[in-house]
Amino acid sequence: MRIGLAQINSIVGDLRGNFEKVLSAYRALGAKGAELVLAPELAISGYPPQDLVFKSRFVPQNLEAIQRLHSCIGAVPLLVGYVDRNEGRGAPFFNAAALLQRDQPIRKSFKTLLPTYDVFDEDRYFEPGIGGEIFSIAGRQVGITICEDIWTETYLPRALYEVETVRALAGKGAEIIVNLSASPFSLGKAARRREMLAALARQHGRPIVYCNVVGGNDQLVFDGNSVAFNRAGELIAQLPAFQTAEAIVDTESTEAIAPAPRETMADLHDALSLGVRDYLAKCNFKSVVLGLSGGIDSAVVAAIAVDALGRKNVIGVSMPSPYSSPGSIDDAHALARNLGINCLDIPIGDAFAAFKAQFAQVFAGLPEDTTEENMQARLRGMILMSLSNKFGHLLLTTGNKSELAVGYCTLYGDMAGGLAVISDVPKTLVYDLARGINRDREIIPVSTIEKPPSAELKPGQVDQDSLPPYEVLDRILQMYVEENQSAREIVAAGFDEKTVRWVQRRVDLNEYKRAQAAPGIKVTSRAFGVGRKMPIAQRYTDLELFAEGESCPTSPPA
Repeated sequence: MRIGLAQINSIVGDLRGNFEKVLSAYRALGAKGAELVLAPELAISGYPPQDLVFKSRFVPQNLEAIQRLHSCIGAVPLLVGYVDRNEGRGAPFFNAAALLQRDQPIRKSFKTLLPTYDVFDEDRYFEPGIGGEIFSIAGRQVGITICEDIWTETYLPRALYEVETVRALAGKGAEIIVNLSASPFSLGKAARRREMLAALARQHGRPIVYCNVVGGNDQLVFDGNSVAFNRAGELIAQLPAFQTAEAIVDTESTEAIAPAPRETMADLHDALSLGVRDYLAKCNFKSVVLGLSGGIDSAVVAAIAVDALGRKNVIGVSMPSPYSSPGSIDDAHALARNLGINCLDIPIGDAFAAFKAQFAQVFAGLPEDTTEENMQARLRGMILMSLSNKFGHLLLTTGNKSELAVGYCTLYGDMAGGLAVISDVPKTLVYDLARGINRDREIIPVSTIEKPPSAELKPGQVDQDSLPPYEVLDRILQMYVEENQSAREIVAAGFDEKTVRWVQRRVDLNEYKRAQAAPGIKVTSRAFGVGRKMPIAQRYTDLELFAEGESCPTSPPA
C-alpha cells in the first residue's frame, strides 16, 4: 500500500491554518500516487491544546474544520487527528482520528492509551477509546493507533496499561498498522522510537507507518522523524528531523535503509533552534535581545538565536560592571563580530554606584554580600527589559539547567525574560554545544570556552567558589532530578555525601525561583517546569524518619 506521510507543523489553536496545512499536504501526496494520506495526532487543534478545549467554540470549530476537510477530499482517503466530543459519561472529549473519503461517511477512531505522566495530562480532557479501529482502505485492513497506543512497556517509564493496542489490532485482522503521533523530542528518543517500532513490526509481522508532527509549541519541541517499517521490521522510510516534510512509502518495500545519521549535539542544537524559531513565530515576535557577558551560556544562546532567526533579528548587549574583566568584554564583542550581530554597549558602573548610594544609610556598617551582586544582575535585567519594551524584542534568558537547579541565578535579574533557551541544558552540555557550534569555524571565541566560568559580580569570582565542579554537579542533578534517586542512592554510587546533601537541599529550596522563571525548551527526559510539578511550601527531605530504637512520643504535639 502506498501511504503518504504529511509531517506538518501545526500551531496550537490555529484551526484555519492547520486545516490549510493538512489540505495542502494531502493534495500534494494524492497527486504523487498515495492510496492513503496520514496527518499527525491532533493536527487540526495542534498539540497540546490544553484548556483551549474548554472554550465554548473551540471544539465545535475544530469539528467544523473536519467537516470542511471532508468536503474537499477526493478519492484518496485522509486520516487526520482532531478533538471529538464525548456525548456519554466520562471526560468531555476524545483524542480522535477521522478517516475522510469522498462519498463516504466520516469514520472515527479514538485514542485508547492516554498518557498522564511527564509532560502529558490527557486524562484531564479525554475519555479513552476501546482498542482502536480497523478500516478497510484500498482493499487492505488498516489498524489505527494514536501516539501512546503504540508504545510498549519496555519503552515506557513503567508498566502503565493492561491493553496492548497493536497486539489487539493484529489479532482482529489488521494487515497494516498506522500511527498518528505528537511525540515530543528529548535526547535519544528518536532512536528509541525506531527501535520500538521495528520490534513491533517484527513481532506482529505487520508493516508499521508512523507519522509524527514537527515544530515547537511552548516548552515542547516535536522532532518529526516520521518512519515506516516493513513486516520484517526493516526501516524503509524516514522523514527528516526538525523540518516539515512529505513522503510516500510503499509498505511492501523490501529495500531497507539505514537510519539517517544524527549526532547528539546536532539534535540538541536543532531542537533548540526550532524551539526558538517557532516560539517567536507563533507568539508574533520578530526579533530578540540578550545580554552578552563574554561567558559560555550567552554565547551559545546568541549562536542558536542567529541560526533560528537570522543575524539581523538578534541584538546583543554588553553591560560591563566594575568587576567585568577586559577579556570578557573583548569576548562579547568578538562573538558579536563572528555572528554578524549588532552589539550595544551599556555599562552599568555609574548606575550601580548610584543605586548603592541610595542604601548608604540603610546598609551602614554592613559588609557587601550577594545583595550587591544581585543589584548588578537586576540592573542588567532592567536594561534588557527596557530595550525589549521600546523595540518589541523578545528577551532571551541565558541561564542553564545546572544554575537553575541550585538557584545560582537572580530573580528579576538574569532570570528576567520571555524564553529561557538553555534552561534544560546542563552546563557540561553547554560546553559540548559550543564546541559543536565551532566545528567549521570559530564562532564562539576559544577563550570563552577555555576560561573558568564566572558571574563576575565581585573581584576574582569563579563559579566553583560556590558550586561543585560542573561534571560532579550535573551527574548528581541528573540522578536526583531526572532519575528521582534519593541522596542515599546517589552517595552509594560514589559521590561525596556532603556534596550530595548540599545539591539536594539547594534544588529543593529554589523551587520558588523556578516557579517564576521564563518558559524553557525541554530537551532532556525531565525538565524544570513542564512535566515536573513540585510544591514550593514543603519540608520533605529523604533523611531517616525515625532513629533506630526511637520510642513513641509520650504525648502528641499540640
